[in-house]
Amino acid sequence: MSFLDRIRHAALHALVMSAAQAAELIPVGANVGMSGFTGAGYPKAVPQALAERLTALHAAGQTQASINLWTGASTAPELDGVLAKAHGIQMRLPYQSDPTCRQLINAGQMRYTDMHLSHVAPMARAGFLGPLDVAVVEVVGILPDGRLIPSTSVGNNPTWLDQAQRIILEVNLHQNPALEGMHDIQRDTAMPPHRQPIALTHPSDRIGTPYLHCDVSKVVAVVITDHADRNSVFDAPNEVSAQIAGHLIHFLQHEVKAGRLPPDLLPLQSGVGNTANAVLAGLNQGPFKNLTAYTEVLQDGMLDMLRSGKLVFASATALSLSPAALAEFNANIDFYRQRIVLRPEEISNHPELIRRLGVIAMNAMIEADIYGNVNSTHIMGSGIMNGIGGSGDFARNAYLSIFMSPSVAKGGQISSIVPMVSHHDHTEHDVQIIVTEQGLADLRGLAPTQRAALIVERCAHPSFRPQLRDYMDRAKHSGAGLHTPHLLDEALSWHSRYLKTGQM
Repeated sequence: MSFLDRIRHAALHALVMSAAQAAELIPVGANVGMSGFTGAGYPKAVPQALAERLTALHAAGQTQASINLWTGASTAPELDGVLAKAHGIQMRLPYQSDPTCRQLINAGQMRYTDMHLSHVAPMARAGFLGPLDVAVVEVVGILPDGRLIPSTSVGNNPTWLDQAQRIILEVNLHQNPALEGMHDIQRDTAMPPHRQPIALTHPSDRIGTPYLHCDVSKVVAVVITDHADRNSVFDAPNEVSAQIAGHLIHFLQHEVKAGRLPPDLLPLQSGVGNTANAVLAGLNQGPFKNLTAYTEVLQDGMLDMLRSGKLVFASATALSLSPAALAEFNANIDFYRQRIVLRPEEISNHPELIRRLGVIAMNAMIEADIYGNVNSTHIMGSGIMNGIGGSGDFARNAYLSIFMSPSVAKGGQISSIVPMVSHHDHTEHDVQIIVTEQGLADLRGLAPTQRAALIVERCAHPSFRPQLRDYMDRAKHSGAGLHTPHLLDEALSWHSRYLKTGQM
């Protein structure tokens, strides 16, 4: 297929140019919105050409030459990685997972604004983030009337296209043209007090159109690419993740028996990563049928569930598939197009919809404290790992808010259950259930000291329970207050002692 088959708007043929030429159209210091969400649907060529341009400017003495980079979520080495290595990012939002970005952020050499993903598009439209100078968006194709066929993620693309002063389109010939029709794009541009209810009551509802809308007069370049997404391989489920899945399935069965969940559960949301993917594998082997998903990212585990029939429909904003899963997806895309819809992230993560649908939210954590507060972003309270992503959108608004982790890290030297988290992302008010391979703690309706006793006994590793019990006992007798007893100096030192020595 030639690029002319993908670019059916005749006037845009004159704007086809190289990535290097397009990169010249991005001013130094610009706010740049790029497509991409969790390694899917991001521009592949223009960011690399821009990194080369900025590197040349640095060599010529413009040492501060950089841009401010906005995306949907994390991207890939061809975007975040190359720009970070070129010291080409002054400020990054709303989520990242690139190791070079992480290093520069923690060294104070890159500013990072960590945001709830549902907040990004509304804040950009309101002007809180400043003007959007350029949008660089990957698409599968361009229709004769200028509408765009979205790629493997939607993310914030509708907002970037609406708000940007200039638009650069990357038409990726590698992406399957049969993606057309899988998307549902609603352009929710109203500002308060004129917003209307979002008319979506089931994960499979379609409330928009399959296409991105674009003011063709703002397009300044079209770049042809032929490159795959970053398709990461997931670890195979292990004994620990299987145990976490087992505890969770047993809990969900109990909730069905108690009449608090229907037999086919409620729409599932699953965070990104090996543990979350392994839990989906457990659910695929479990007793539940006719499941649905209302989530951010569709991973291998959900694709397996769709193929087996355990999952009948999935709504997301992006695909995040391993190479093998992507091959399966492309080989059977007609099957999956009837069972998957990709939406803008402000819809996939919208609090109104999460609350209405009664989502069961399952997200990973770095650590939880004995009272149920969760840290999902920082090491030692200061060093960022990735970002909060959409976990906050779902945790605060879900019918069931579940956080999962192995009980220990670093070969058993570090406990994931601690007296006080070193950084708060999700307070005890937003965390209902904590699960490790040791067990599950249902925290609903419990006072802080009740939560503490349950988390220690059910979720902490046996080798750390004596220290945690001792901490609780001494905190209760400290005289500082018995509602949420703490020994502040000792709680804060727990992390440093463990990370430095691996022992108490």
